[in-house]
Amino acid sequence: MTKTATNKSVRLMAVFGLASLAAVGLGAAVCALSGVSAASWGRNLAAWLVGAVIAAALAAAGRRVVSPGAALTVAGLAVTGLAASFFNPAQEGVHRWIDAGPLHVNIAMVVLPSLSVVLAAAEDRRAIWGAAVAALILLVAQPDASQTTTLAAVLILVAAFRAPSRGVKAALILFAGVAAAAAWMRPDPLQPVAEVEEIVGLAFQVSPLIGGLALILLAVFAAVPAALTRPDARLKLAGAALSLCLAAWAVTPLFGAFPVPLVGVGMSPILGAWLGVGLLAATARAARS
Repeated sequence: MTKTATNKSVRLMAVFGLASLAAVGLGAAVCALSGVSAASWGRNLAAWLVGAVIAAALAAAGRRVVSPGAALTVAGLAVTGLAASFFNPAQEGVHRWIDAGPLHVNIAMVVLPSLSVVLAAAEDRRAIWGAAVAALILLVAQPDASQTTTLAAVLILVAAFRAPSRGVKAALILFAGVAAAAAWMRPDPLQPVAEVEEIVGLAFQVSPLIGGLALILLAVFAAVPAALTRPDARLKLAGAALSLCLAAWAVTPLFGAFPVPLVGVGMSPILGAWLGVGLLAATARAARS
């Protein structure tokens, strides 16, 4: 392991930490000014701290968590987690959550950033392609158009650059596009919660300046992984895949009642984003200069 690789890992963690904390902090302030209970937005701050600790541990582990076996484990856990949501009681026919004691976890937002990183960074992608396809099928079945679109976009990006043949590339891109279209055509009866799906609107109600800052912070936190890995040919696809995942999270609430990551109330996207960044930092740490 080299000093250069370690510095890349530390820089990624530090910059993402600052950008994500600013987004979470702004969301907490908007919630507080809008009369939302501190018990709701306080969990976001706690989730940020827990996620940062886990991500730091992943980054420090380096090669041990980015081996081929570890990549398969991450992909397998992602599919297993999504499948487990169907054993949890549905909300108006929608299966997106797993209850863990008092916690209500949107499992897709926990696992998709990590799946995006291993899909782009794994040396042997054959099983990872299969995991991504299975995950898309489960997301359509939930249904969750936001998360289906997110994973479909990531799969298309990675397939465009890393598919082993033109036939495989075409098949993966076609399947991803069909899955995303199918998810948007399925009915989604859930109504938005102001501090979760409509937090940007609340921010603009507090102040147009704060609303604009919320949009800027969403763009910055999503861009960090791609921006900091772009100079490295071995890391830039993984960084781009993670940034695309986070950007899709931020954009899809414009088209439906979907959670706004980090700024809105919800621990799952905060933990998921940190897990993805931790894996990306571990990949950077394991790379040889």
